[in-house]
Amino acid sequence: MTTTSQPLALAGVHHIAIICSDYAASKAFYTEVLGLEIIREVHRIERASYKLDLAVNGQYVIELFSFPSPPPRPSRPEAQGLRHLAFAVADLNEATQRLAAHGVAYEPIRVDEFTNRRFTFFADPDGLPLELYEA
Repeated sequence: MTTTSQPLALAGVHHIAIICSDYAASKAFYTEVLGLEIIREVHRIERASYKLDLAVNGQYVIELFSFPSPPPRPSRPEAQGLRHLAFAVADLNEATQRLAAHGVAYEPIRVDEFTNRRFTFFADPDGLPLELYEA
């Protein structure tokens, strides 16, 4: 990269794509447990696949895909690539109580040593590491 070239003018993150192994379980988790809103759901017959567009507070953020027999992640949590997806919450205690009410286990709450904000990790139905970060 030369010093005269300008960086891209990114406007923000458009979406995060997630491939799940059990579409019904993941759809229920992301909509009923996490409360993401369904924008659009498409069944792609030719690919034996679903694509579900989801939003947080009206902002499109996640594409949830299903495919026949997707390969699993090689390892976690320290596999190369995306490490985890973090969601901001106003009240971490309330959020973890809601996770527990849905039977979702979460790690002990920790404090970010740089921001003094509290956070915890949990997993989606496929074991994808997710984080709740108190804003």
